[in-house]
Amino acid sequence: MRLAIIEDDEMLRENLRLLLNGESEIDVVGAFGSAEEALLEFEACTPELLLVDLGLPGISGVELIEKAREQMPSVEIMAYTIYEDRETVFAAIKAGASGYILKGSSPREIVEALHSLHNGGAPMSPKIARKVIGEFQEKAIGEQYLLSRREKDILMLIEAGLLYKQIADKLAISPHTVHSHIKKIYEKLQAKNRQDALGKARRKCII
Repeated sequence: MRLAIIEDDEMLRENLRLLLNGESEIDVVGAFGSAEEALLEFEACTPELLLVDLGLPGISGVELIEKAREQMPSVEIMAYTIYEDRETVFAAIKAGASGYILKGSSPREIVEALHSLHNGGAPMSPKIARKVIGEFQEKAIGEQYLLSRREKDILMLIEAGLLYKQIADKLAISPHTVHSHIKKIYEKLQAKNRQDALGKARRKCII
């Protein structure tokens, strides 16, 4: 695999270059101290993988990831950083990083993570993986409470095939109230019609 390292700490950059070049399946084709330098050289060195420090001077690591993705759509990118806060983690992933490993990881962990990334994986340090999982769990729990109890009842009756008047009779409310609830359901689910609302509610595990 052809790897480029972008790390502004000269000693760490050289240590990484020596470590990773010593691996039989890794060819370090570039080691750069800034995003600006790397972006100028990518075309010449044609890396398949990038190991990117996020705390770069000038153009940040997150910005570099985004620009590198635009320049080389097929490149795989590993964030390599001390930052483990939610905002930085998700900014890097959103920008195009498929892996996220913390500085302080052992040499073997770095090598294995790069191999995993090259083989289609999405390696992350355990602390980062827990943050990502936690984020999705919080979102899923929140979506379950997106609709009120009455709105869920109406949506389930729509799913059962009942018409507005039948729903109104069953719930002892007016057809106008049913219509108002359905309008709110569509707005909350950002749905265009009945089938769209039902499909989105199922995907969000609301019904």
